[in-house]
Amino acid sequence: MPVEWQPVRQSRTHELVLQSIEERVFAGELKAGDRLPPERELAPVLGVSRSALREALRVLETIGVLVAQPGRGPDAGARIVRNPDGALGRLLRLHFALGSYSLEDVLEARVVLERSSFEAAATHASAEDLDEAERLLVRMAEPDVGVVEFNDLDTRFHVQIARSSGNDLTSTLTSAVRESVRPLILRALEEAEDWPATAAGLNAEHAELLRLVRAGKGAKAAGLAERHIRSLHGTLVDEKS
Repeated sequence: MPVEWQPVRQSRTHELVLQSIEERVFAGELKAGDRLPPERELAPVLGVSRSALREALRVLETIGVLVAQPGRGPDAGARIVRNPDGALGRLLRLHFALGSYSLEDVLEARVVLERSSFEAAATHASAEDLDEAERLLVRMAEPDVGVVEFNDLDTRFHVQIARSSGNDLTSTLTSAVRESVRPLILRALEEAEDWPATAAGLNAEHAELLRLVRAGKGAKAAGLAERHIRSLHGTLVDEKS
């Protein structure tokens, strides 16, 4: 059934456009994968300028529910998507940088989230999920991996375990919280006095975490995950104290 668009009030126009689109999402009239009408058609139907419409679409793109593809043809225009991980990570990273949350806040959030995800993964993870996690660990252990790539692989490993737990929200939050402190963790790794020894120690803990998850030992995996997080992230907290 085609979506029926109605004109919106002119005050704070772009917010009213946002509200109009949100209402159609909440009503189930717009779903992931649906395309919005072209700007030249949607703006007059809503009774707003194209600049106000573009402002609203930019907000939706920033928060990860819309992607705009410029150009012409069937793939051009704005499309509703589900992409919360990157958007939430950027938002949390900015608020962390602004002082909305302390390192201690982020540390404790990571501990809670990752204890839960590792314990749940021991019960719910598929063999394919864990095989992907193992591929990441194999790459992390290769001698040519630099600190930046190691940090990226480390993040992907933890997020992969969270995804395999069966809880999409836990996965998204784990990704966002880890992303918020990515620069600090990278700096800590870069400043390690003995990088090969540091990498070997982290790799050993990652391998043991994966072994415990594969063995279905969720409580032990959760306990090790907490120690693993506190050993590096906790050092950052101590430095800030």
